Amino acid sequence: MLENVLTKNNAASKTKITCKTLVSIGLIALAVVLPQLVHLALGQPGGVKLLPMYLPVLIGGCLLGWRWAMFVGVLSPLASFALTSLMGNPMPVLARLPFMMAELAVFAVVSGLFSNKIYKNGLWAFPAVLAAQLAGRAAFLGLAFIFQSVAPFTAEMIWSQILAGWLGLAIQLIAVPLIVIGLRAILVKEK
Repeated sequence: MLENVLTKNNAASKTKITCKTLVSIGLIALAVVLPQLVHLALGQPGGVKLLPMYLPVLIGGCLLGWRWAMFVGVLSPLASFALTSLMGNPMPVLARLPFMMAELAVFAVVSGLFSNKIYKNGLWAFPAVLAAQLAGRAAFLGLAFIFQSVAPFTAEMIWSQILAGWLGLAIQLIAVPLIVIGLRAILVKEK
């Protein structure tokens, strides 16, 4: 969506890259800070239930398109791990990190595939988020199944976490499209 807005406003290539870079950095920062706030308020179970890192990644997909959002999806858990490791309590834990990076990359790519449609009609954000959630969680479950012999968790453990996170997914299914529709209303000036 953002690419379409910038193109419509005749932004130069350098301006487009700068704008998308700044938005990406902001979303990655939000993906690091939001889980910390949730864990501070609700403890570790709050993170499993609300999935706070997923929200900025889904917004990134809808706004940035799949290419830029993929980097947001991959770098968000990596940045969180790096910063929280410095504080002595890495989140996500190292064993889960590659799985979460892959899952959030899928979230970002799938929601990002809808970016052009969202530019034309903001209501496309609803199916974008739903499709991303289904594909991302399926990817995580599939990877856990494939690598369960070398990972410290099983597909059954991941399935139980998926069930525990239904509230977060439901909140995101409503909140992300509403945020994206609001941003679209600000950025896209209809004639």
